Amino acid sequence: MPQQSLVSHLTCDTCGARFEPAEGELTCPRCGPLEGTRTVHYRYPEVQRRLTRETLAGRRDDSHWRYRELLPVAGRPDSLHPRVGMTPLYPLPRLARRLGLRELYLKDDGLNPSASFKDRASSVGVARALEQNRAVVTAASTGNAASSLSLFASCAGLRCVIFVPETAPQAKIAQLLIFGAEVMAVRGTYDQAFDLCLEVAQRTGWYCRNTAVNPYLGEGKKTAALEICEQLSFDPPDAVVVSAGDGCIIGGLWKGFCDFHRLGLIPRLPRMYGVQAEGSAALARAFERGARTAEPVTASTIADSISVGQPRDHIKALRAARESGGAFVTVRDGDILAAMRSLAREAGVFSEPAGAAAFAGLAPLLETGRLTPSDRVAVVATGNGLKDVASAIRAVERKPVSIEPDIGAALDALKVEVR
Repeated sequence: MPQQSLVSHLTCDTCGARFEPAEGELTCPRCGPLEGTRTVHYRYPEVQRRLTRETLAGRRDDSHWRYRELLPVAGRPDSLHPRVGMTPLYPLPRLARRLGLRELYLKDDGLNPSASFKDRASSVGVARALEQNRAVVTAASTGNAASSLSLFASCAGLRCVIFVPETAPQAKIAQLLIFGAEVMAVRGTYDQAFDLCLEVAQRTGWYCRNTAVNPYLGEGKKTAALEICEQLSFDPPDAVVVSAGDGCIIGGLWKGFCDFHRLGLIPRLPRMYGVQAEGSAALARAFERGARTAEPVTASTIADSISVGQPRDHIKALRAARESGGAFVTVRDGDILAAMRSLAREAGVFSEPAGAAAFAGLAPLLETGRLTPSDRVAVVATGNGLKDVASAIRAVERKPVSIEPDIGAALDALKVEVR
């Protein structure tokens, strides 16, 4: 039986309407793009027979395609980059002791092919586009999703059109261009770029990779949760902490944990915590006031990957926090820069601001008692620091010292005594 048949149906996250897999590509037509996000469901009894701890132990595919029964495609096309997912989960005992946690782990998704978590979704999106014989893929992004899509599109020989705000970091723009994408630099915000991309996709029939409106992309993002479970011998952490902009990642991770729990592969579910920058905190505000949806804000933060004014996957994100017993918290930009330094110097991980924001969120979670000293915690770092070198330079206290090429100048600058 082909893998595609294991997707049984989809449901609208607002009205609950049921859709067949081939019925509609994006959001529920009744509820619209902001509230009509959809969830993918599988033939779980069949998945349960095929996907067991024993079958996983016997698989030699060290990528997220090892969870093919829980992915909405027939398999990995030969043309796609083979190494996506199965990123390392580092134990951080030194930081755990300093913070007062029983155990602390870091999932380093900056080691994916395009150096971000977004490769999980892009690989699934391009696989689906190939299955549907689409020639063009498109996305709106602050940078990471775009560079990721452009990589996989180039491998597959597809035309790739990207919409980014003009303020996107140059390192991310460089990735887009080197992979051959056509880049539309929008004189506006990410939210305006998103709306423009969605309208272009609807008018042209191009395959839209935007996770918040394409339910199948979140299925790729959930694989990080499946990996965390397997890497911890199917003994999941008590809490998972991740940064949030549109809300797609926290919603996707929660879906992954729920799928494994439903299959009986893990005994319990973790609490899910989303971390937002104070200047881009629409989800955190909605969580605090008990709202089901998020109201737009004017976004401003150094963490460009989570600088989102109108979270598009807000319903799934807020649901993940509430259903799991978790929460949303906010951190200042200064906290994010400090977290970049801590991760680099105490864990050996160079994270971009959005990835470091999750680590910065540990402090307020501990201060408010949402995390306790008995907790085992996993933090997800979503992107590599080379994505935003300017922020990395801002994060460090010391700057290069310019000297003449002679020993006297070097010793004077270093202020050391000579033996």
